[in-house]
Amino acid sequence: MHHSWWTSLRQGDEKPTITRELLLRVLTYARGYWWHIGGMLVTILLTTALSLLTPLIFRNMIDKVIPNKDINGLLLLSLALLLIPAFTGAINVIQRKLNSTVGEGVIYDLRSSLFSKLQRMSLRFFTNTKPGELMSRLNSDVVGAQNAISNTIVNIVTNFIEAIGLLIVMLTLEWRLTLVSILILPLFAFASEKLSNILRDIAREAMDTNAQMNAHMNETLNIGGALLVKLFSRTKEEEKRFRDRAANVRDIGIRRATIGSTFFVIFGLVSAVGTALVYGLGGYFVITDVFTVGTIVAFGSYLGNLYGTLQGLAGAPVEFSTSMVSFERVFEVIDLPQDIEEKQNAIELKNVNGKLEFDNVNFNYHIDSSKLLKDVKRYGKVENVTAVFSGDKKPASDSGTVDSASQARDVALEGISFTANPGQLIALVGPSGAGKTTTTYLIPRLYDPTDGIIRIDGHDLKDVTLDSLSQAIGMVTQETYLFHDTIRTNLTYAKMDATQAEIESAAKAANIHNFIMGLPDGYDTIVGERGYRLSGGEKQRIALARVILKDPRILVLDEATSHLDSESESLIQEALKHVMAGRTSIVIAHRLSTILAADLILVMDKGKIIEHGTHDELINLNGLYAQLYETQFQREKV
Repeated sequence: MHHSWWTSLRQGDEKPTITRELLLRVLTYARGYWWHIGGMLVTILLTTALSLLTPLIFRNMIDKVIPNKDINGLLLLSLALLLIPAFTGAINVIQRKLNSTVGEGVIYDLRSSLFSKLQRMSLRFFTNTKPGELMSRLNSDVVGAQNAISNTIVNIVTNFIEAIGLLIVMLTLEWRLTLVSILILPLFAFASEKLSNILRDIAREAMDTNAQMNAHMNETLNIGGALLVKLFSRTKEEEKRFRDRAANVRDIGIRRATIGSTFFVIFGLVSAVGTALVYGLGGYFVITDVFTVGTIVAFGSYLGNLYGTLQGLAGAPVEFSTSMVSFERVFEVIDLPQDIEEKQNAIELKNVNGKLEFDNVNFNYHIDSSKLLKDVKRYGKVENVTAVFSGDKKPASDSGTVDSASQARDVALEGISFTANPGQLIALVGPSGAGKTTTTYLIPRLYDPTDGIIRIDGHDLKDVTLDSLSQAIGMVTQETYLFHDTIRTNLTYAKMDATQAEIESAAKAANIHNFIMGLPDGYDTIVGERGYRLSGGEKQRIALARVILKDPRILVLDEATSHLDSESESLIQEALKHVMAGRTSIVIAHRLSTILAADLILVMDKGKIIEHGTHDELINLNGLYAQLYETQFQREKV
């Protein structure tokens, strides 16, 4: 039996407008598989033809072979009853291979297109999109799209061909019985519509209660949550809260099982009505010698198949439209406009000197919602539970228009102008939220300015290729990110073909080589998820070694000092001298030594450069810098 209600639920019960353009676009993904699809059509026709033969063999056996005591005929027909399933099985194996080739091929094509597109999206897109939603697009939606081509369409075609074949044969056998069997179909449609709606609602509720229970487990069984529960002595409260959620899952599971069973009982009864009518009327025709016993046996066999195929076809429009939702979600990602695009005739930077100019640059984090993914209600997903403990189901406030890093200002940067000449060290200082990090993010084009121009060696950043710009700039962010892999893999991410000697040289310059050699597996030590096995200072020095290995002309550095002991501090300070030597360096400075060594200090506040100059010049101004120096930097001299 075809469970269209369940397919509809899995796809989110959305019914898109199926346009000609959407269908044509879907068919483009089947373009490379026409031979396979043609082969599938042939196999469908063959299996349908073979399935129609079996009842006719029974009819022949009952009406002719057995009454005539024809042993040879009986042997031949018995052999046919054995060979038909064998042939059908072999054809089904071929059909499955063709089907999976198309389905898995479509998954591969869609995933590759999606991943390539996402790799080219700007940082703005990722700060406004849940990672779970991206995973769903790459997994659930891609599989749903594959299901549309390799299952839904195949099922519709198979059911349609079978229904036509069955009706032709049944009309040939006995047209009156055929009409009686079709009269029962409105009952099928009515029962299906009513019950599937009830089951769909219960199944959704079950998925959401499961999500609430899982979200509670996620919150309380991780190290941070477990620590809070113990510190505030909330063990009993959390046990009770969990039991309440688990009880909801239990109760709705019982309801779902009971109603699901009722669903199939009612369908069985509807089928029984049709069967009873056919056999009752057919028996009357046999008694009155209108047709034979063999005919009614064959007819009964066809009847079961007909109800199955017609039930499948009744759910086909819903099944097809809901599976198209997956294609729409995939195409939505592929069609997203890119914030950061490379010009067709972009210049490739060569022999970079490292001159960097900001010319009256403005920037705000406001984003056009058309460049973001639409919110999707995914039933049973933990990330859709907005309030894990209080059970508040209200949607979170709309935050899709402002970037999460907006620093509570409409305009993040305003009128930023400065020049960093080759080899110079420019220090950015200012209070938290002044726009320092945002300024550094514009240099490698993680974002583009809202107004104004940024130039590298006289070229507008928008006029150069993204790859050559990336090669020219090395960046160490405040939050050091390491892949869950070996130290060697993390270092060579900067230069894939680096030799062991080059790796070690970079590690020595960053004052991390001796530490690495002291590890059990040296450079082949796995650092753990996000580098959690390393301290903050060790991660920073690995990040510095990675940037040294890249050997960029322009260095952008967030000189974070949090979580560092005095030994790590001195090691990093020494490493920085090696890293910055001979390069143009833009540093968010937290250390007095960096500030004193700077060729130019830019003092930022509320998105503007309010002071600039050398240390001595800024002290004499007796402005914000002098104040910061007194409160933050002065104590380093002690």
